[in-house]
Amino acid sequence: MHVLVTGAGGHLGRKLFDFLETRPEFTVSGLDIRPVDHPQIHMADFGGAPAWAEHFEDVDVIVHLAGDREPAASWESSIRNNMDATLALYHHAAARGVSRVVLASSNWIHGDKRFTDDQLNGQTPPGPVNAYGMSKLFCERTGEYFAKCRGLSVICLRIGWTQWTHDNQPGPHMAMGQWGQEMWLSDRDYLKGVLAAITARDVNFAAVNLMSNNRGMRWDISETKQLIGFEPEDGGSPSLNLQIRIKSWLCKVATFSLPRAFSRVFPDW
Repeated sequence: MHVLVTGAGGHLGRKLFDFLETRPEFTVSGLDIRPVDHPQIHMADFGGAPAWAEHFEDVDVIVHLAGDREPAASWESSIRNNMDATLALYHHAAARGVSRVVLASSNWIHGDKRFTDDQLNGQTPPGPVNAYGMSKLFCERTGEYFAKCRGLSVICLRIGWTQWTHDNQPGPHMAMGQWGQEMWLSDRDYLKGVLAAITARDVNFAAVNLMSNNRGMRWDISETKQLIGFEPEDGGSPSLNLQIRIKSWLCKVATFSLPRAFSRVFPDW
């Protein structure tokens, strides 16, 4: 099986690329916007001219990790590097006979649920709170269209927090308090989950959570287990010191109170 990894020089991309290279059942190639010191990782700007599509020839599965990954990404960047780029990738993948795209989606699709009690699964209504989250929702919905109308299998992984610091270990150093710690994803579970998505059978379209088995988390991974056979091996327990609890409470108050106060003062906005 020939797997192409986009964003292959990035944090998640290079981990996956190197992992797949060690497995004899795969041929692996990659694309990245920056030069990478590897003969099978080529330069490509998905927001530019689609010359990169030539690298899709004889590819079975594309793992699409490229894009602007920052939650604070601007609308301009989110549209160019996430929405337009992914739409073009789906189009050329379908046209060139690629069987599946595994999309790096995001927990920010449910960003509005941070301070609620909602269970987060495939049936939970989306509520992105920033341009980045909206761009990932767009990529999921267009992926569903290509699955239904163009015969391209699309699996969207709402990837948890795989850190590039602290040796990717969970703990109070993680931002966003309890919410951040509960979405932790170990390196081992990340690689195992993407591998499951690459090799899963009889999946036309799916959008599933990819987190480790963290205590108390609201992300439901039962669908991930059922649809692609992912079984996490790791898990963490949130460590909530006083500072984290105070910061989380202040953030919750600001989230729910300030918009209402603003609307009272400026009712026409």
